[in-house]
Amino acid sequence: MAANDVPENLTYTAEHEWVAVDDDVATVGITAYAADALGDVVYVALPAVGDTVAIGDVVGEVESHKSVSEIFAPIAGEVVAVNDRLEAEAELAGSAPYEDGWLFRVRLDGGTEHLLDAAAYAAHIADA
Repeated sequence: MAANDVPENLTYTAEHEWVAVDDDVATVGITAYAADALGDVVYVALPAVGDTVAIGDVVGEVESHKSVSEIFAPIAGEVVAVNDRLEAEAELAGSAPYEDGWLFRVRLDGGTEHLLDAAAYAAHIADA
């Protein structure tokens, strides 16, 4: 997957996270751009199911051989699921960021209008 792949059906943050909303639950992951910048992901720390998060909270981290990057909550709500596969297969966060590498799910407590659409995110990474 190329770093400039920006799926149209998702929304994004300037911190390179994506959000997919299904009813009142949002799935969160890192973008292909972030995955490319990180390199090979070796460890992922995620929030706990039941945690309440606010927009901008640091809720975990993604570690690669190159660096450690914080994961920020792009939306507010209660964490209802985490991707347990990442414990044993952390590399999925980097190799399949929009599929098997999702990070966590949040039951929304508020809106998503502050997120970037695909075009705005593509422009954001083009300027980086």
